[in-house]
Amino acid sequence: MGEPHMPGNRIAAPIALATASLFESKNWLQFTLFALLFVLFAGSIVLVLLFRRWRRTIGQIERGLEQYSKANFAPVPEGSVGPFDVLVQKLNALGSNLREQQHSAEQSEQLLHTLIDAAPMAILLLEGTGEIEYANETARELFFEGRDLARTNFIGLLSEAQAPLREAVMDVNDRLFTVDVDSVLETYHLAKRHFELHGNSHTLLMVKHLTRELRRQEIDIWKKLIRVLSHELNNSLAPITSLVHSARVMTKADQSGKLERVFCTIEERARHLQGFIEGYAKFARLPDPRREHVNIGDFLGHIESLVPHVRIESSATPSTAYFDRSQLEQVIINLLKNAEEAGGPVDALTMHVTVAKNGVTTFQVADRGPGMSEQVLKHAMLPFYSTKERGSGLGLALCREIVEAHGGTIKIENRSGGGLSVTCVLPGFEPQDTSARAKLTLSRL
Repeated sequence: MGEPHMPGNRIAAPIALATASLFESKNWLQFTLFALLFVLFAGSIVLVLLFRRWRRTIGQIERGLEQYSKANFAPVPEGSVGPFDVLVQKLNALGSNLREQQHSAEQSEQLLHTLIDAAPMAILLLEGTGEIEYANETARELFFEGRDLARTNFIGLLSEAQAPLREAVMDVNDRLFTVDVDSVLETYHLAKRHFELHGNSHTLLMVKHLTRELRRQEIDIWKKLIRVLSHELNNSLAPITSLVHSARVMTKADQSGKLERVFCTIEERARHLQGFIEGYAKFARLPDPRREHVNIGDFLGHIESLVPHVRIESSATPSTAYFDRSQLEQVIINLLKNAEEAGGPVDALTMHVTVAKNGVTTFQVADRGPGMSEQVLKHAMLPFYSTKERGSGLGLALCREIVEAHGGTIKIENRSGGGLSVTCVLPGFEPQDTSARAKLTLSRL
């Protein structure tokens, strides 16, 4: 049986015959030349194939580097041979590291943006010409009623702002300024910083509401003074009381009664002074409120039993509010007592209560008395300040201390048609930033 026919024999047979012929003819030069040409031909084919593959890999590396310049660190396809394989692996390792750093930077930037946006102070970033590049949530609420006015010229908006605000913005230094907001003087601190960003000059404005903080410091000073005075006066009253008792024992033989009247007068004034001191000491030792869920119906019913002639109006949507019951009861009684002593008609004494769905509670006590002058309104809630002949100047100060300790606000204003109204607003159920944010709305908006 003959050998099977193989396709490769068609190529191999002539080569073998040619080689045998060369050997037979001993033409070594021709054989060598033929072998060299064959090697060059085969090598050129291999080089062409390798070059095409390397050129494709180099193109992928070039495209990868171009994407890197655009902050796109996608991996370059691998599978090359030789040194380019190592280069692609190193490039992909670099891209992986850059992707991690990019992700970390994006998360840090997002966190920073969240923190700035939630900051309790107003933050505005202005370009060199005064255009708003960024305003955080507090700034939008303070100046623009919550609207986003990016690219609006902030300096131009100041033309109708109150002079203290305008002067503070245009000043080269940080400064405090006070403006009238809804008939209440509010104090702010404005800080200004200049810097270069992306080759352009920028101005950073930071505005912080300081009224509550300054008031708290003022109250702390009053409390410290009260504690010192109470301590010193009590140290004097104790020996006076003791001496009166001793003097009574020593003068029992006196039948005229004159000394007894003197002793009674001294004791009565000492008791009065001691009660006076205890009232101020109570203000200085006011505990933190213990907020709890309070049934508004029960609370108002108790108030009505204590002050039966007051007309209570309630529009409480939920029946439950959230405050310290005993402290708020003291506030309401103080306000009703002041309203009653204002001298207006008793049947005009009213209290209106509202409770929003989120638990924000508003108490408003109103009368039809003579009201207050502007001077008295400014100082009415300061400790020791009173227009009454025997007033201690603690009633409204204590009310403000309790309401603000709850995180709320209290406001006194004259009523149209005569009389006075005192409005207390308490925060709701959910934890929140209860710091007062009086608005400096730019009217031009």
